[in-house]
Amino acid sequence: MTRTVQQVQRSVRARRAAAGSAAAVAAGLALVVGAAGTGQAAALPTESGAQSPSAASCGAATAAPKATAAARTAPVPEAAPAPGITGNAAQKISYGLGTEAPVGLWTSSSVTLRTPVSQGTVSLDVTTRGFSAASLEIQRYVPTTHRWVDLDSSVGGGLPDKGTFTFPVSVAASSGHPASVALRVKDLDRPGRLSVAASVKDGHGHTYRAPVRNAVVDQPTTTLSGWSGGTALVRGGAAKEFTLKVKNTTRRAYPALNAGYFAYGQSNGHTLAPKDLKLQQYVPGRGWQRVSLLPGGCDPGMSAALIPTAKSPLAPGATAVYRMRLAVAGSAPATKVEAGVSAGTGDTSFFYRTLPFVIRAR
Repeated sequence: MTRTVQQVQRSVRARRAAAGSAAAVAAGLALVVGAAGTGQAAALPTESGAQSPSAASCGAATAAPKATAAARTAPVPEAAPAPGITGNAAQKISYGLGTEAPVGLWTSSSVTLRTPVSQGTVSLDVTTRGFSAASLEIQRYVPTTHRWVDLDSSVGGGLPDKGTFTFPVSVAASSGHPASVALRVKDLDRPGRLSVAASVKDGHGHTYRAPVRNAVVDQPTTTLSGWSGGTALVRGGAAKEFTLKVKNTTRRAYPALNAGYFAYGQSNGHTLAPKDLKLQQYVPGRGWQRVSLLPGGCDPGMSAALIPTAKSPLAPGATAVYRMRLAVAGSAPATKVEAGVSAGTGDTSFFYRTLPFVIRAR
């Protein structure tokens, strides 16, 4: 599991403490987006935040998929970002950050130094509103390795909206020859506001500070229609239609947009299986298409990656529409089903909604 998904898990566990048992399904939904890339349903965390006993007991059965995922996510060299000199000649340190930092997207940032630094430290003191500082990821570009690396961080201590990110630096900079360090910032949780105060200890007993920079953290507007509380589906009966819409209301294009469906149910020892549900999605020009629900492997849940319906990346102002319908097979157990949908970009989920229903014999 990538670090991105682990941080989302921490956020989901925090929500569970406030929202009760319904957030257990949300935890599954938050991971459907990440699991969609591997072709496996996500494991449903228990109330303690760990995976269910069935998942924990899989042992060697899960070792190979994890190793494969690790190989796929190994860092690879990346092209150097464009230089980002900020501030003016009078500033020993200046910090640049865009005014918008959409959830799940990397936002370019940079530190510019105009003073010599020997074995010094740059600190970014962050304050968040609307989301936890623990959901922030900040990286710097290392030219010698052509890779992005995480900054050292200290978050929490009773103040979830505060955090400090640091990295070492040594540079022979001056007002006439400034040096820039490329950074990038990403929020993995929810919308709000972000403030960053940058400073540098130059290794000679001086500390210089840059003006605070602020950014709005926003995300696409996502809506769900056609599903209400108390929904019941009859075994072998008519399908229920519902629609998920994702409109990009940010000023940034959203690449790798994806959406997923999740379901779990159990009655008298009989677990709901993919064969018990028929999920279809309407695709323009192709009509209704069957969407494969994949079992959770060690976990009894199931999930599906929905079929992309919009051009990628999703441009500002554009909308992706996922029109679905769900029916229950005659062999399904009569039970309550915890289900829902999620939407996100890459491995980061920015929306989930629970869609519980009851399966009735008639």
